[in-house]
Amino acid sequence: MLQAIIFDLDGTLADTIGDIGSAVNSLLAERGYPTHDLAAYKRMVGNGFANLMRRALPDSVVADEPIFSELAREAAARYAARSLETTRPFAGIPEALEALAERGVRFAVLSNKPDAMTKSMVAALFPSTRFLAVLGDRPGIPRKPDPAEALAIAAKSGIPPERWAFVGDSGVDMQTGSAAGMIPLGASWGYRSVDELQAGGASAILKAPIDLMTRL
Repeated sequence: MLQAIIFDLDGTLADTIGDIGSAVNSLLAERGYPTHDLAAYKRMVGNGFANLMRRALPDSVVADEPIFSELAREAAARYAARSLETTRPFAGIPEALEALAERGVRFAVLSNKPDAMTKSMVAALFPSTRFLAVLGDRPGIPRKPDPAEALAIAAKSGIPPERWAFVGDSGVDMQTGSAAGMIPLGASWGYRSVDELQAGGASAILKAPIDLMTRL
C-alpha cells in the first residue's frame, strides 16, 4: 500500500517555466546572446540550474568557465527575484494533495532546483500542506537521478522505500524512483513527453494529479 510520495517540483507540482524563461531570456538578450522560447526551456530544465544555463548559452560561452560562472550566477539571481511572478501549482495539484492527506499519505519534495529557492517556493505555493522534507540542490550532495536523497527521506520517515511513490515529469525522476526502490509515476501534465517517462522506467503514467488516489 502506498503510504508516502516524493514529488518533483518544476513541471510536477508547479508550472514554473514562464518565470524561468523570462529570467534567463532577459540576461541572454541583455548580453547579446540568442534567446529561447518556452518549449525549449521545458527541455532544458530538470538537471539543476547550472546545466540549464549550459544548454541556454552558446557553446563558446560555456567553454569559458569564468564568464559562464558569472552568467550562471546572474541568471540565478534574476530568477530568484521573479520566481513567483507567474508560477502557480498545476491545476488539480492542491485538491489532490488535500485528498491524499485526508487518507493519511505523507509528502516530500526533492528537486534539482537550488535548495533555498525550492524551500521558499514550496512554502509560498503550498502553505497549508505539511511536508516531511523539502530538499533542493545543495553543494556536495548528489542530484537526481542519484537516489541517495530519496532514500534519506524514506529512512528519516520510517516508511520503507517500497511504500513510497516518486512522482515527476522527467526521465530523471523516473530513474531516481526506480533506483531508490520506489514506485516511479510519470506526471504527463509536465514538461517532458510520455515517451521519456516510459523510457526512464515509469511504472504508470498519471493523466491528472487526482489519479494518485487510484494508487492507494
